[in-house]
Amino acid sequence: MLRIAIQSKGRLFEETMELLQEAGIKLNNKKRTLLVPVKGFDVEILFLRDDDIPQAVATGVADVGIVGENEFVEKKEGSLITKRLGFSKCRLSLAIPKDIDYIDLNWFHNKTIATSYPHILKKYLADNSIESEIHVISGSVEIAPSIGLADAIFDIVSSGSTLVSNRLKEVAVVMQSEALLIANNSLSEEKKAILDELIFRIESVQFAEGKKYILLNAPNDKVEDIISLLPGMKSPTVMPLAESGWSSIHSVISEKQFWDIIGKLKALGAEGILVIPIEKMIL
Repeated sequence: MLRIAIQSKGRLFEETMELLQEAGIKLNNKKRTLLVPVKGFDVEILFLRDDDIPQAVATGVADVGIVGENEFVEKKEGSLITKRLGFSKCRLSLAIPKDIDYIDLNWFHNKTIATSYPHILKKYLADNSIESEIHVISGSVEIAPSIGLADAIFDIVSSGSTLVSNRLKEVAVVMQSEALLIANNSLSEEKKAILDELIFRIESVQFAEGKKYILLNAPNDKVEDIISLLPGMKSPTVMPLAESGWSSIHSVISEKQFWDIIGKLKALGAEGILVIPIEKMIL
């Protein structure tokens, strides 16, 4: 059985659970406990704090984990990145009070910076030859300047609304972050096989995101023109209709692409256009 560590709460938890459910991984227990078995798949879910997941995976307490890249880089525990998941995107940035004039990184010389990510910050400052005092705190980093605890902060930024509400401004992006699927370095062959199946399911769900299945009827003399607009995965499917001189065309397109070409399809004589959501796509 493969044990998957995931964050116990927050935005990453919600997006992870949504992905796992789409991949057919459904929890047995309605009431969530620390360790929960899964229906129909040989895995179990271990709920942890986000900053505990890298160590849990590296030491074998969990076989794999879904964690923010920010925590993975900060902890430096030595597990493997097996897949970038592309959600829960954010960035780690330096921010200062909004009323301060700022020119460049030299402003941070001899300043105190509050953060929950001291290792990432220390390396960044050293790489840029900046000497600052790092004050390590956990939680509510954004209030540090207003209460006189620090001159600046180094923290996660997503929409930036938290900075605005605390009268701060972002002045330097240090790294981008997204959810990662990480794995222990010493998985057994049996567990590797389960992990491969998990990745296959995740990729099937993610590849279908933003794509639609389109069906339409078209006069035969316009089929080639319409196909040029609908490349599909390899090529569109074309089938003759019972009515002479007409064909049915099936393809997969990006939802964004659809609205750009709908007028062109109609101008070419396409009729009965049907667009269907895709839940999974197997390559």
